[in-house]
Amino acid sequence: MATPQTSFDVVFDENNQEFSIIGAMRPESAAELAGCTALFEQSLRTVRGTLYLNVKRLVRLNNIGFRVLADLLIDACENKPGLKISVITSSVVGWSTRKFGTLSAVNDNIIVEQYDADFYPGQAFVEDDAIISLLRTQTKLTWRHERSMLARHGLKPDMAVADICCGIGDFAVLLQKEFEPGRLVALDHAKPSLDYARQVAKDFGVDGIEYVYGDASEMLLEDDQFDFVTCRHSLQIFDRPELILKELFRICKPGGRVYVTNEKNSHCLGEPRGESIQWTYNEVAKIVAHFNHDIEIGPKSRRLMLDTGFKDVKMESFMVTNMDGDPQDFADIIEAWKNLFAGKMATMRGDDPDFIKRFCQGFDDHIFAALHPKGYAGWPIWVASGQKPL
Repeated sequence: MATPQTSFDVVFDENNQEFSIIGAMRPESAAELAGCTALFEQSLRTVRGTLYLNVKRLVRLNNIGFRVLADLLIDACENKPGLKISVITSSVVGWSTRKFGTLSAVNDNIIVEQYDADFYPGQAFVEDDAIISLLRTQTKLTWRHERSMLARHGLKPDMAVADICCGIGDFAVLLQKEFEPGRLVALDHAKPSLDYARQVAKDFGVDGIEYVYGDASEMLLEDDQFDFVTCRHSLQIFDRPELILKELFRICKPGGRVYVTNEKNSHCLGEPRGESIQWTYNEVAKIVAHFNHDIEIGPKSRRLMLDTGFKDVKMESFMVTNMDGDPQDFADIIEAWKNLFAGKMATMRGDDPDFIKRFCQGFDDHIFAALHPKGYAGWPIWVASGQKPL
């Protein structure tokens, strides 16, 4: 349904009792919303218990549209005993929580839930400002491998490129400098990271990157926009990576490619003291799984991409090591991992002091291997890219 002032879609999922509104709802009169009203009233006939109104991707709503929706919700609760309505909003569209929140004061059976208040399990430690230095060092070591891989996977100058879950933006800066895309959008859900990303671009005198605050599982980007989409080290920190892949697929142009990198942390290695190191990284995989992340996802990337609908999936891996430049850089990464996994995460899980001591020892032994004159330390990463069918 569309008029010059309004362009939106409404969908009712009977299995989940979810009524979704997507797009811009800015009618000049209530009559323009007759189709939406009719579908809502029809949907109510099948609902028992709770109706979910999903407005996570309702990007515009004028007062006429809000009054129509408000009347529908209030009338539904008053006319259908026992009905509850849960309005699902997003921090990305910040006004929606405040606007719909006023309805809770009118009727107790209407509640508003900002679904990304805790965006994904473990968000508190993944988006901690203290992790910024770790991320910059990681990109420094991975870029020397990825710069040639990106070209092999299809990235060329002048393409429209999106870097989803861009983090602190250093990778986007390298993309802009090295490949000179025609357009580059960098999206992330962490406002501190985006602030840092803008500063990184400014410090390096890099212009032309569009920084966007957004949710990778419900992006406000249009369909079929980008020739090449990157998403690095991110599927592994979401409890439902398939939702991210569906969105990456959606925004990619037919014939374009999506490029992802992920880890299998239990395959981190080092010598000397290999047994201690191996034990610790096996435990890393377990503690991350406790928080509903999958840091073992790397080798699964091909299957996940094929299941999403990509074709011509290319797959390769590389090993970041203490021999990629200054060994101290690799040691700094391990130290940051120790603080994250054996510090914050182990404490949050409630691990006992003896376990944490042994857990820390494996990281210390990995650092020892990285800095030993004859030592070797490695961190494996899997790369996969798939083409969206024409």
